[in-house]
Amino acid sequence: MSNLPNCPKCHSEYTYEDGSLFVCPECGHEWGIDSIIETDKKEFKDAHGNPLNDGDSVIVIKDLKVKGTSLVVKKGTKVKTIRLVDGDHDIDCKIEGIGAMQLKTEFVKKA
Repeated sequence: MSNLPNCPKCHSEYTYEDGSLFVCPECGHEWGIDSIIETDKKEFKDAHGNPLNDGDSVIVIKDLKVKGTSLVVKKGTKVKTIRLVDGDHDIDCKIEGIGAMQLKTEFVKKA
């Protein structure tokens, strides 16, 4: 068994080495060992393109309905100490008066 990395583009496990490059036979993507290190960490950006980090504070830029309730997170609500996660939503946080929430970075700006 080889310990070659999966393709960063299509996540195929059938990669092979070609000189100093890795090649994916399924999608044809080629990459070097240096790009593997860079692609491991996803970069999160707010609605205006500013980079976000764990622990940042953000402000909601649009009224957001809370699924399953009649509550609404109002535009301008400040959310403190966010946690960035991979998944369908990028931010885990707690909003005062509502509780634990998951938000998308496209609906917030860095405070």
